[in-house]
Amino acid sequence: MDYSIKIGGEAGQGIQTVGDTLAKVFSRTGFHVFTNQDYESRVRGGHNFYQIRFSDKPIMASREKIDILVALDKESIEQHEKELSVIGQIIYDSTDLKQEFGNNPPSPPFSKGGVGGFSDKYSHFLDIPFIKLAVESGGSKIMANTVATGAVLGMLGMDIDILIAIIKDTFKKKGEQVINTNTSAAMAGHNFAAKNCMRCSFSPAVTDSPLKPKMLINSVEAIGLGAIVSGCKFYSAYPMTPSTGIMNYIAGREKEFGIIVEQAEDEISAINMALGASFAGVRSMTGTAGGGFALMVEGLSLSGMTETPVVIALGQRPAPATGLPTRTEQGDLLFALHTAHGEFPRIIFAPGTPEQAFYLTNKAFDLAEKYQVPAIIIFDQYLSDSEWTFEEFDMDRIKYTDYRLRGDAFKNLKEYKRHAYTDTGVSPMGIPGDAEHLVVTDSDEHDEEGHIVEDAETRIKMVDKRLFKKMPLIRQEIEPPVLYGDNNPEVVIAGWGSNYGIMKETVDELSPLHPSLIKGGQGGGIAMLHFSEIYPFPSTAKFNYLKMLSDAKHTICVENNATGQFARLMKAETGYSFNGFINKYDGRPFTLEELVKEIKIRLL
Repeated sequence: MDYSIKIGGEAGQGIQTVGDTLAKVFSRTGFHVFTNQDYESRVRGGHNFYQIRFSDKPIMASREKIDILVALDKESIEQHEKELSVIGQIIYDSTDLKQEFGNNPPSPPFSKGGVGGFSDKYSHFLDIPFIKLAVESGGSKIMANTVATGAVLGMLGMDIDILIAIIKDTFKKKGEQVINTNTSAAMAGHNFAAKNCMRCSFSPAVTDSPLKPKMLINSVEAIGLGAIVSGCKFYSAYPMTPSTGIMNYIAGREKEFGIIVEQAEDEISAINMALGASFAGVRSMTGTAGGGFALMVEGLSLSGMTETPVVIALGQRPAPATGLPTRTEQGDLLFALHTAHGEFPRIIFAPGTPEQAFYLTNKAFDLAEKYQVPAIIIFDQYLSDSEWTFEEFDMDRIKYTDYRLRGDAFKNLKEYKRHAYTDTGVSPMGIPGDAEHLVVTDSDEHDEEGHIVEDAETRIKMVDKRLFKKMPLIRQEIEPPVLYGDNNPEVVIAGWGSNYGIMKETVDELSPLHPSLIKGGQGGGIAMLHFSEIYPFPSTAKFNYLKMLSDAKHTICVENNATGQFARLMKAETGYSFNGFINKYDGRPFTLEELVKEIKIRLL
C-alpha cells in the first residue's frame, strides 16, 4: 500500500490544517508518512498545496502521481488533474467552486451538482458538499475542512476514531460544543464519501493487527529539539523563512527547559547576542536564512577570533537577494564555507532527514564547545517543510560534556590565560565572574591573556593555534558519507543535505533494473553516497569512498543548485571529479519519478 494525497487551494483556505491532520492520523495509525508543501510568499490567494504520501513500508520522498486530490479551488484541478494515478480521484465542492467562475461556469463536472450522472470522462470526480455538510452538522463554513478530512478517510476505508481524538485534543480549550460540531462534520464527510465514492478502488488503509504509532516530525522541529537536549540556554534570531520554525519550537518550550529566546531587531544583533551569551557561559544558538546570514558574517569572524563557540542554523532558499523566499535550493554551501573575513576553522553539517537533524544538532553543539569554534547546520526549505515518521530518537546517543571551567576547578587555578597555547590549540574556557581570574578576549589579534598585540611572532602562533592545531583534530570527529545499496557498485549517486530520501528511494527503484539499465555495463549494482558532515571534509580513514567512486563506471552528483557546489567542493578537497551531474534549480525539490528519469537518461 502506497498512496499520495494532495490538498490544493489558496493561502488562507486551511490547506495546512487538512494536511497536518491527515498526516497525524496516518502516523498515529502506524503508517510511514512523508509530507511536503509548496506555497507562495503571500498571506492570501495564490496557489498552494500540501502533499502527503503514506505507506505500510518506509518512504522518504514524494511521487508525481497522486491518488486523491482535495481541490479547494479551480486552479488545483487545472494544475493537478493530470497528476492523477490510474485510480486517482478528485474531491471538490461544486457549489463552492462555481462562485469562482461567476456567470461563465466551465464544462462538467462544475456545471452539474450531485455525485452522479457524469460520463466516464469525469468518473474521477467526486462532488462533496463540504460547506453544506459542515452547516448541517451544526457548524459553520469554516468547518468545511473538517468535512474534507473525514471524506478522505472515508474514501480510504479508514475509521475516524483517531481523527476524533485529534479533534478533541485540538479544540479542548474551546469547549464541548466546538468539539462536538467538528466531530459531527468529520463524520458527515466520512459517511458521504464512503457511500458515494462508487468509483473508488483504493485498498482499505487498514491492517490485520494494530501498528505502533509513529512519531511525525519535521527538520526544524528536530533541530530545535536537538538544541534543547544539547543544553542550549539562549536562542536569538530575527524571523526569516525557513529558520523561523526553530525559534518558534524552542520558544514554545523555553519555560519548561529554562531557555531564553530573544527575537532580535536584525541578524547582526542576533549573532552578537548569541556570542555574548556564549562568552558569559551558556550554550547559545542563532538561526537565519541566506540573506540574514549575509549580515551575520562579521559576527561569524568574531567567533573565530575570540574562539567563542556558537551554533548557527542556516536555512537555504533560492537567491540572490530575496529570490523565491518560500521555495527551496542548495545554493549556500560554498557561502557557508568561505564567508567571513580571515582564516579560521568552522564546522558544517547538512542533515538529510529529521533524524539526522536531531543528532547532528547535538554534535554541532558538542564540537563547537569542545573546539571553541562556530558550527553551522545548513538545511533548506524543502527539508524544513517536510515531515517524516520515525519510531523514536535514541537518547543514549546524545552527548553532553561541559567543556568549560566552572566553580572550584576555575577558582583553584593559580593563573588563567583565556587564549593559552596548548598542544591541541584549545585553551581553557573560563566563565567570567565565576572566579577572581579575569576572562579577557578581543576582536583584535591578542596574546595568551587576551590583550591586543601587534607583533608578528604572536600573530603566527595564534593563527597556528586556532587553525592548524584544531583542524586535524576536528577532522577526526567527522563521519564519512552514508553508503546505501550495492557494496561494489557500477553506478554511484552522490549528494548532500535534503536529497537523502529521494536518492535512497531512487536506488531502490533502479536496483531491480540491472544489468539492463547500464549501456555497456557489467551488471554491477547501484549505490548512494550521502554526505551530511560536510566540513572539515571527511577523510577516507573510516571508509574509502574515493576508491568506490574511482572504481564505479558512472558517478552522478545530484544537487539543487545551478553550479554543482558540492561537486566543486569534492574536487577541491579530494581531487575527484564526478562524470555525471544532475542539477535542479527551479525552486522545487526532485520527485522520485523525475530523478529516476534523469539518471536513466545518463546511463542508457
